[in-house]
Amino acid sequence: MFAPTVMGMSSTPDVLVIFGAGGDLTRRLLLPGLGQLVDSGGGAGLDVSRLRLLGVGMVELSDDEWRRRVAEAFESGGATSEAAERLAREARYLRADVTSPDDLTRVFEAAAGTPAIYFALPPAVTEASVAVMQSVSVPKGTVLALEKPFGTGLQSAAHLNDLVTAVVPERRVHRVDHFLGKSTVLNLLGLRFANRLFEHSWNRDAIESVDIVFDETLALEGRAGYYDSAGALVDMIQSHLLQVLALVAMEPPSSLTADDLRGGMAQVLRATRVGPGAPASASRRARYTAGRIGERELPAYVDEQGVDPSRQTETLAEMSVTVENWRWAGVPFRLRSGKAVGAERKEIIITFRDVPHLPDGLLGVSEPSRLRISLSPEDVRLDVLMNGGGDPFDLDCVTFEARLGTADLGPYGEVLSGILTSDPTLSLRGDVIEECWRIVEPVLTSWREGNVPMEEYPAGSMGPEGWSEPLA
Repeated sequence: MFAPTVMGMSSTPDVLVIFGAGGDLTRRLLLPGLGQLVDSGGGAGLDVSRLRLLGVGMVELSDDEWRRRVAEAFESGGATSEAAERLAREARYLRADVTSPDDLTRVFEAAAGTPAIYFALPPAVTEASVAVMQSVSVPKGTVLALEKPFGTGLQSAAHLNDLVTAVVPERRVHRVDHFLGKSTVLNLLGLRFANRLFEHSWNRDAIESVDIVFDETLALEGRAGYYDSAGALVDMIQSHLLQVLALVAMEPPSSLTADDLRGGMAQVLRATRVGPGAPASASRRARYTAGRIGERELPAYVDEQGVDPSRQTETLAEMSVTVENWRWAGVPFRLRSGKAVGAERKEIIITFRDVPHLPDGLLGVSEPSRLRISLSPEDVRLDVLMNGGGDPFDLDCVTFEARLGTADLGPYGEVLSGILTSDPTLSLRGDVIEECWRIVEPVLTSWREGNVPMEEYPAGSMGPEGWSEPLA
């Protein structure tokens, strides 16, 4: 194996190179997000007037055809500025096999600058391309951006980390998690660390449990090619919800720099284990059967086009973990995500412990106090017990609600902003990816061994019977 050599002088990317330019991800998400970013002016650290776009794919496209696609995608995302029109007008396309050393060399020559390479490709193709990069000249300052899934398990993720960091240093690797947009991260951190009211009680003494839920009414939606080999546990819990857990449970960082923030997330994930109990008792899985959501009639998951029933892929997963440190010892964190459920739930629920003593005479207590933080992001709600109307001795649950700040950019606009300014704050560090796989692998093994039954729920319901009760 040849060690990669470097060429070029620029230290920040000035050309976005999309591998898989003809794919659905590029059309639906990447290009509209890029248009929004350029329309916004790019913010600090990004000069959109210097930015260029190079599409790379296996399909035959002329430059003019690619430019029309770019312009249409920009327009669909609402990008109408002169800078966006200029970028679309000057975009170029190159037909190339990105697993070929000769073709990769042609791509880097065509980029003619410092490229940020976005792998909008299947994981196996991405891995093959990165491996080949070790035998070609890679421009100095090159940034690599990789979509999930990052590996298929702990061993493969570690192998891919080794491949990637043999090509570019860790600080120039962006493992994309669009779920953790800047607004979501800053809302969580601001709520926790800017309010003594919450941070003082953010521990095992005051908190009974934490639930992180991402249930959606969407079903498979034609994604069998990816989803049927992943399932809800890998698609959402391993890839996204454990990152949310890290932000909820981490110790206060000294700053919001990439090193401090990502270091704090890694530290708390290292302390996270499946439990309490064995993986078979700390997890459950299910898949939807035929049902109705609104006006849509949905087939059973196993009857969806492209699904292989023998894979036993779940569409609803739940697992319980513990964080083994002084702050959280004994507090269950329950993570749940599902498709084709009857109502969307996308929130973090902090359930507080009951008071140690309720004075005699106060009545009506039925629900504990809860803090609910939307993951959209939309709002934060605090449910507290207060004296209600009528009998002043009766306690009622009263909700205080506030809207959270929203982002100027969509999720992929934020992702691309970080990539093009070489800011890794919102990307995942290699050790964090490996810790997430370590956490879920005992559950995946238990499921493969048949220790956890595959339950079923009608599409449009809230899950299998009995799932309203939390995991032990």
